[in-house]
Amino acid sequence: MLSTVRKNSSNFFRCISTSQTTLLDENWLNKLFVRRIEPTKESHSSMLSDKEVIYALYTHNVKPDCMDKYLVNCEKLVSLSHSLQKHTECELVGSWTVEIGDIDQALNLWSFKGGYAGVDKARKFLDENEDYRKLIKEQAPYLRARHLQFLLGFSYWPKIENRPGKNIYEIRSYTLKPGTMIEWGNNWARAINFRCNNNEAFAGFFSQMGRLYNVHHIWCYKNLQTRKETRESAWRSPGWDECVAYTVPLIQQMQSRLLLPTSFSPTK
Repeated sequence: MLSTVRKNSSNFFRCISTSQTTLLDENWLNKLFVRRIEPTKESHSSMLSDKEVIYALYTHNVKPDCMDKYLVNCEKLVSLSHSLQKHTECELVGSWTVEIGDIDQALNLWSFKGGYAGVDKARKFLDENEDYRKLIKEQAPYLRARHLQFLLGFSYWPKIENRPGKNIYEIRSYTLKPGTMIEWGNNWARAINFRCNNNEAFAGFFSQMGRLYNVHHIWCYKNLQTRKETRESAWRSPGWDECVAYTVPLIQQMQSRLLLPTSFSPTK
């Protein structure tokens, strides 16, 4: 009797599967699955970025009672690094503290010219600088944890430009399914056009070293109300919903953090 029930159940679900596949629109089904990426002789990074500028994202988890001391130390590091810029060709793009999300966290985004050769040159020079080593040693007691990622910028994102005035930033970080970075890029190359009306697109990156298959989108807003209105405006644009529908199945995990620029951040 049990075998009969199993057989009938199997036939029942097979019938449902067949009828659903027949009834559902093919375009709707395509949105549920990651499309196959054809083999290529080019690396995914070379197809998505020019590799001439390498970005380093330092994530520091600061002890709650040490944030003020950490920021003083960090400002000294930035000042020293910029004084040595002719030797390192690296500069601070943005510095933020997290207000919503991982509290007591700071993010510092640096750029290096000359690709990975430029990174090697800058890191070697700084490692040999006594003042730099002293400040790094001084910083250590203020931290609970730290993480470094090397990133490349998506070629289809607008050029990074410093923002004047008083702004808030949002970094939306995604962990993608391995092998889906090109698919993500193909969709966001179209999707970014729906998010440029209010100049909110600040920067877009994908990881090369550190946590892999990470994507970071950084958005700039005047305030939380502007953020709300800007995001709602995108949903009213024909085509935005389709871009979202195609990219959501690529994501394993996502995170949003609200950021405030530090006093020494180049972008405000």
